[in-house]
Amino acid sequence: MNRSELARIARAMVAQGKGILAADESSGTIKKRFDSIKLESTEEARRTYREMLFTAPGVAETISGVILYDETIRQKTKDGVPFSDYLTKLGVIPGIKVDTGAKPLAGFPNETITEGLDGLRERLVEYHKLGARFAKWRAVIDIADGIPTQFCIDANAHALARYAALCQENGIVPIVEPEVLMDGGHSIERCEEVTSRTLQSVFDQLFAHQIYLEGMVLKPNMVISGKKASNRAAPEAVAEATLRVLKRHVPSAVPGIAFLSGGQSSEEATLHLSLMNKGSLPWGLTFSYGRALQDQALKAWGGQAATFGAGQKAFAKRARLNSLATSGKYQSAMESQAA
Repeated sequence: MNRSELARIARAMVAQGKGILAADESSGTIKKRFDSIKLESTEEARRTYREMLFTAPGVAETISGVILYDETIRQKTKDGVPFSDYLTKLGVIPGIKVDTGAKPLAGFPNETITEGLDGLRERLVEYHKLGARFAKWRAVIDIADGIPTQFCIDANAHALARYAALCQENGIVPIVEPEVLMDGGHSIERCEEVTSRTLQSVFDQLFAHQIYLEGMVLKPNMVISGKKASNRAAPEAVAEATLRVLKRHVPSAVPGIAFLSGGQSSEEATLHLSLMNKGSLPWGLTFSYGRALQDQALKAWGGQAATFGAGQKAFAKRARLNSLATSGKYQSAMESQAA
């Protein structure tokens, strides 16, 4: 493990004014996205869609890295350049999703454990050869009556730390993603309590596994009311609660935090990020969004060759607005301004 190289990559991933595009949707998830625009999810359609995003004008000015799916890291542009090579030449760091999904946690009803540790060392070696310089593993913590249990939180934290250790062993920066879901009707106070317990457990395990903190990136949820909550917290309350939890549990040695959007609207996710970046913080705060970066681009494209450029324009605008949010300069009025 070359620590200085891991730290260099991690710092570049959370560079000021840039964020990470999560383009690692599984085959099932991308099919649902394409169903929304009535487009069949063929390999070529998926390749064309990803190429639309990766080749958008000015992408390297706002995007530091892209999380790829196993299929995508093996695909090429229409001109025959592997996506990982294309991104690297642009100055955008290729990454790879390496978990195999959340599965039922035996003995713990309605809770999940993320799988994918078997054979991971060998897969990381291959992904590094394919150009990946960071990876992502997502743990899923749900909130409902009686859950999450502490065992579920600890089991997922342990798996995250084992994954992170294997990544660093192979010269790959781990994105550590413990997601407390915003599904359900829970209050922001309940989310804060569960997120605190989760981050405490995650960093306990990272320390125990001797993870080099300067060579990792944290990808947490924001502390936010459940989507079905009757009295959802205001944006300022979300920003305050999220920062409070992070300051309590995330060591300053971690170079940056790249939030997931977790089902927020594009506008919500950008506003919350901007509000959090109004003051001085011990780490960089940026974004690692999937839907919140892609939704408007997907609709503008609609699967048509004639609107390929419109999709790129919509993606570039969303990325630029989130770039402004990383320095607290985003304002909601910017949404209606021309791209």
